[in-house]
This record gives sequence, structure tokens and C-alpha cells, in this order.
Amino acid sequence: MRHRNVNKILDRKAGPRKALVRGLVEALIIYEKIQTTNARAEVIRPIVEKLVTIGKANDLTARRRLLDYLYTNNGVKKVLEVLSPRYAQRAGGYLRINKIGPRQGDAAEMVLISFV
Repeated sequence: MRHRNVNKILDRKAGPRKALVRGLVEALIIYEKIQTTNARAEVIRPIVEKLVTIGKANDLTARRRLLDYLYTNNGVKKVLEVLSPRYAQRAGGYLRINKIGPRQGDAAEMVLISFV
């Protein structure tokens, strides 16, 4: 039973879903904006915001926690050197989701998720 389980499944099994989410998170951190579906954007938004908050500490523990989640050192470096200092005075809400209309093929709601 799925009582009180509110995580989105994205029509995938656990392994492919985790890989998809980690890839989207990495792409968003590196490129600072990506175009994706609304459901995927809603899933990655809290994860990216938590990673930026972790990066604000800018110590060895923060680096290791980021390395646990992100695939490459480029993403970790970007969080620690670019994003965390940029949002040092901000308490949260680092991302913005703008709707851009339906996708041509299947009419899925497409959004542009980007840093504020």
C-alpha cells in the first residue's frame, strides 16, 4: 500500500527514475536552466534547492555530500564556487519554473526551470 507516500514515480522503476532525476539535477546545476516537463521539474526542484543549501557550508563535509549525489566534479565545483556564494544571503527559493506550453508530440506541459 502507498499510504502517505507522496513521491512522484514518473512512470519508471526505481533505478531508472533515480538516474533520470540525478541527470536532470546535474544538467540544471551545470547549465543553470533546462527545458523539461512540469512533473520532472516539480521532482527536481526541492533536490536542487537542498544541494545549494548544503553547498553554502563550503566545507569538506558539504563537498562529500554533494559528491555522493552528483555524477561529476563539475557540478560540485559549480555549486560550491558559483551558486552557493550567489545565494548566500537568500534563505531559499533559488529556482523558478516558467510554463512554456504543451509539447507537440504528446501535449505534455513543458516548463523552463532556471535559477532566480
